[in-house]
Amino acid sequence: MTNAIQAEGLTKTFGGKVRVTALDDLSLSVEAGTIFGLLGPNGAGKTTAVRIFTTTLVPDGGNAQVLGYDVVTHAREVRQSIGLAGQFAAVDENLTGRENLRMIGQLNHLSRRQATERANQLLVDFGLSGAASRPARGYSGGMRRRLDLAAALVRRPPVLFLDEPTTGLDPQSRVGLWGVIEELVGEGTTVLLTTQYLEEADRLAGKVAVVDQGRVIAEGTPAKLKAELGATMLSIALPDQSGADRAAQVLGAIWDKAPVVEGATVEVSLDGGPSLVSHALAALDQAGLEAVTLSLREPSLDDVFLALTGHRTETQPNAEAGVQDGPASPERSVAHQEVLR
Repeated sequence: MTNAIQAEGLTKTFGGKVRVTALDDLSLSVEAGTIFGLLGPNGAGKTTAVRIFTTTLVPDGGNAQVLGYDVVTHAREVRQSIGLAGQFAAVDENLTGRENLRMIGQLNHLSRRQATERANQLLVDFGLSGAASRPARGYSGGMRRRLDLAAALVRRPPVLFLDEPTTGLDPQSRVGLWGVIEELVGEGTTVLLTTQYLEEADRLAGKVAVVDQGRVIAEGTPAKLKAELGATMLSIALPDQSGADRAAQVLGAIWDKAPVVEGATVEVSLDGGPSLVSHALAALDQAGLEAVTLSLREPSLDDVFLALTGHRTETQPNAEAGVQDGPASPERSVAHQEVLR
């Protein structure tokens, strides 16, 4: 099978008298054994898509398959083939790490011995063996997130959905979790990752879909998306915002792409490369504007999102009309939910 996850024309609306569209003709495909990133701010529709893929939400239109199973007509087969780790670590705080994993194993029809062996192996794999006998309420945020991810892998699912798994983690914990995810894919797992963190998508995903207002507005490798934006970004800091606004007008008259002003800094894409820097400085000097600092950098996915949508990945009003673009309640894994039904 080439694609482990496939969606065509997914639509979903929420609300009563006032209907709000969360997904608007969303289509994507995820190749087996890869990491696919859904990139966008809160309210973009990322979690709605994940909930449809994991059978906890039925689409209003379109269709989706996971490992060839339709998520509506073959929901049970889908649930038996996937794992899910959401934005919030969904572990039982009163149980130890080992007890959490062992319980999930038994709920998924593993024998007591098999559940214990699987729990012990996962605790080692995720660097939690030293805390295995401690109640989860004493775990740090990074430890709880690793335990949650381990819980989603008790049944060794070939497809794993990670819905903003590093939200709220400190940088060190995030990097550690990235390493775990990369190891899983190295072992053949397919991962669909939703994230607001641009560096996360850049680091992990072989392919990215940029989602805004329920639609895929761009898709490709991070390198391809950044290359389409421009080779070099010029960032110039002025003494104040009024100076930055004036500088944007000056630079905007030189290049077709409009500069972006953030506070006292103006940024512009240099399609002609770094050689255009002297041209920009000469134009500013002629206008009586003096730069405080100047830097050149390669474009980021943040630049891509800004160019495509006109805004950065800050939180925006939720498109789901009161339904949080994230798990409505803590979830251990879809397989766990299926057992409890």
